[in-house]
Amino acid sequence: MAGNKPSIFVAFFVVLLSIKAIFVSGQANTDAASTHYVMLPPSSTGQERVFCLARGACHNKRLVCPTQCPQRKPKKNKKIKGCFIDCSSKCEVTCKYRKPNCNGYGSLCYDPRFVGGDGVMFYFHGAKGRDFAIVSDTNLQINAHFIGFRPNGRTRDFTWVQAFSIMFDTHSLVVGAKRVSHWDDDVDVLITRWDGEELKVPTDGEAEWRIDYGERVVVVERTDTTNSLRVTVKGLLEMDVKVTPIGEEENRVHNYRLPPNDAFAHLESQFKFFNLSNLVEGVLGKTYRLDYVSPVKMGVPMPMMGGEDKYQTPSLSSPLCKVCRFQKQYGFPSTT
Repeated sequence: MAGNKPSIFVAFFVVLLSIKAIFVSGQANTDAASTHYVMLPPSSTGQERVFCLARGACHNKRLVCPTQCPQRKPKKNKKIKGCFIDCSSKCEVTCKYRKPNCNGYGSLCYDPRFVGGDGVMFYFHGAKGRDFAIVSDTNLQINAHFIGFRPNGRTRDFTWVQAFSIMFDTHSLVVGAKRVSHWDDDVDVLITRWDGEELKVPTDGEAEWRIDYGERVVVVERTDTTNSLRVTVKGLLEMDVKVTPIGEEENRVHNYRLPPNDAFAHLESQFKFFNLSNLVEGVLGKTYRLDYVSPVKMGVPMPMMGGEDKYQTPSLSSPLCKVCRFQKQYGFPSTT
């Protein structure tokens, strides 16, 4: 038996890595088959129905949204849950709110607080007016632009994320919030740009903008009347984002001492990723590596992640930083 100990150890280590891979995959990736369906006419009660095209257990199955959430895209997103259809091996429909979960995997909210792909919460303050690589892989780069304020007597800025630039293939998609002096829930302050051109997302019908080029489909859809979007890039990511201000009570509780002529409109977001490599970089991206071990100090109120110097980029649209890996892709594998 003594001679077999090294092989037993190696086998055990491989099993552990496999278990972790399954766990990370479950949190980091959504099966592309989950949305591989065609719409059918709704039922007589108004419940939306689909015909699943994905291979596997759900192939050629019909799924119907439950009465509790009969539509995929309800108009009153804050009060009504949407129907989530999954044609992958799960073959199920569930009711969920279509908005970021700031305590969920892949979230980035508040005075930037992250929850990584490993489930560990941490803060990354960056600096006001600067841009940082949140995710950097060979086929995907996500930069974030930070806004902020430093009251007298403080040694660092209070910061929030005001915009994202998502770069993939030869394209870029920017999602951000306009600067406003006073907040109004009924006024849409979202900014969206596709390859540098302003993008108008419809407010009626499917309430979405989409582009389909070859194997890649990009969809930007409204998940509420104002200030709330879902971005889907087939084979790469899904992102829920909403714009929110710093309210008077939040300003008081955290002692931000913000000037009265700026609502500090910023983004709350949550990401799901498809097919990240195990060499992925970025403040958030590296937490999805299979061998990642968080360096932040646990058990403290604000566990901090450093690395501003490694992740700072020259601009929101630049894929360059000390550890960035992105390369423009002029061709990419099929995502079907």
